Amino acid sequence: MIKVLFGGRGEGMSRELCDMANDRMKAAKGSVVFIDKDDKHIYDLDSGIRLINASDYMIEGPKMFSGFISGISAQDHDLEAVYVCSFMKIVKHPLASLEGLFAFFESFSDRTGADFVIEINTDEDCPAFVSKHCSK
Repeated sequence: MIKVLFGGRGEGMSRELCDMANDRMKAAKGSVVFIDKDDKHIYDLDSGIRLINASDYMIEGPKMFSGFISGISAQDHDLEAVYVCSFMKIVKHPLASLEGLFAFFESFSDRTGADFVIEINTDEDCPAFVSKHCSK
């Protein structure tokens, strides 16, 4: 499953994403990972959630991000859910160019059973490959 929180700055999506991760952790049987551009949400997340500061790994684009996700999965064989905050700041590419990355998310989720919840904060239009995963 892929779920996208899509909107502009100041809409409370980061808070909603943290709340969703915390709720998931209450019933999780596997690993829950929260990827962000920094450590800002460290005190907002349940201590059982693995917070990863993506800036420590110099991710420069969608191919590196898909490899990063694969590496997380290789270490966490029981990966249940991945929450991504500040997605556009981590991937550093225009949203319209990320169709292949979303295809990777779909394939990865189907193969492993891991869910993705992604916060996309942008003024860009929402492409069809993203909007089909939007909840709002």
